[in-house]
Amino acid sequence: MAEALRVGIAGLGTVGASVARVLTHKAAELTRQCGRPIEIAAVSARDATKDRGVDLTAAQWFVDPVKMAANADIDVFIELIGGDEGPAREAVKAALEAGKHVVTANKALLAKHGVALAEIAEKKGVLLNYEAAVAGGIPVIKTMREALAGNSVNRVFGILNGTCNYILTRMEAEGISFDECLKDAQRLGYAEADPTFDIEGNDTAHKLSILTALAFGTKIAAGDIYLEGISNISQADIRAAAELGYRIKLLGVAQRTESGIEQRVHPTMVPTASVIAQVHGVTNAVAIETDILGELLLSGPGAGGNATASAVIGDIADIAKSRPGFQHGPVFGWPAKQLKPYKKAQMRSHAGGYFIRLTVHDRTGVFAAIAKRMADNDISLESIVQRSVEAKDQKTVILVTHETTEAAVRKATDGITKDGHLTDKPQIIRIERAA
Repeated sequence: MAEALRVGIAGLGTVGASVARVLTHKAAELTRQCGRPIEIAAVSARDATKDRGVDLTAAQWFVDPVKMAANADIDVFIELIGGDEGPAREAVKAALEAGKHVVTANKALLAKHGVALAEIAEKKGVLLNYEAAVAGGIPVIKTMREALAGNSVNRVFGILNGTCNYILTRMEAEGISFDECLKDAQRLGYAEADPTFDIEGNDTAHKLSILTALAFGTKIAAGDIYLEGISNISQADIRAAAELGYRIKLLGVAQRTESGIEQRVHPTMVPTASVIAQVHGVTNAVAIETDILGELLLSGPGAGGNATASAVIGDIADIAKSRPGFQHGPVFGWPAKQLKPYKKAQMRSHAGGYFIRLTVHDRTGVFAAIAKRMADNDISLESIVQRSVEAKDQKTVILVTHETTEAAVRKATDGITKDGHLTDKPQIIRIERAA
């Protein structure tokens, strides 16, 4: 039998401890599948005495993950520390420069430093695997890097944050407010004490930026993503969407356009009958549209110790199956030095349908003025709904447009605002084409 693959795990939190347990408890099965044993040779964590449900006494313990990363006694460095700077970045860089394979679940690190780290990995002829960094246990990275060879990707989009999907699912199912759902999500451990990174779309943006690089061969550009969160979604929006045959989801969308690559994260209305509309709770889903295959939808657990550990174990197994001298494929599908500069498409030229909810003064001429502003901007309306609200002197006007541009919608709503007809900010939600 081939020599054991010696791994070092940095970070023994929920995911790291789960990885250690799987490697230990399923050692025989992994040996059979990989053709060689996988051995936990070293670990790095703050507390060596904490019970993690697995015996790690045979492993070397390191306080400093950077020292472990360069240690000659490991073949693979597994980074589960988190963060885009500090020990995580230093340790991953040290491991790659020492000729060690690296497995990471750190989307923030990759979104900021992924290209530079990929250059080191490719120069040293080692693997940088990161399946767990995007969509938890769903094998979307492997699918895009390996299974879609020969396909050109036109668009990739999906539900990439379980916290947001859980909140929107419960808001619709139970008719409760965003704030109430968020408190429950925090209580159940689906949302952090400070949930901003999730609910304002930053987590989704990091994951989307990685998928964009894989899909289009561009350098990662997480800072160039149009970003809106879900904190302004109300029950009025949820109910109106349902009445119109839509469901609201927070989507990350990347697509090729004539003016460049469009990357956006925002609440989106998708047809209730579409497959992605049926993705509920903390589940994630990623749709990939290609020229040969058409549309492929991958769905499954997007977070949690076991789901993320499953992806990490898969990456380790791939390394165990590789042999010395084997030429590894590039980290992001294209050699890192050949990744093209990211050319950002202008969001205001984005074309599609829109849901527009306006709270207006209940007085003569308002409805006609709104219709005129839409017509002046060449916006064709699919439907118009007018309804009363609790305040007697106000009404809600809901518009659904045919395909138009972001610029036209913004110009029309700016005009309606200047006309003095609104009692609140207009709510604008894009309608996304989805299978």
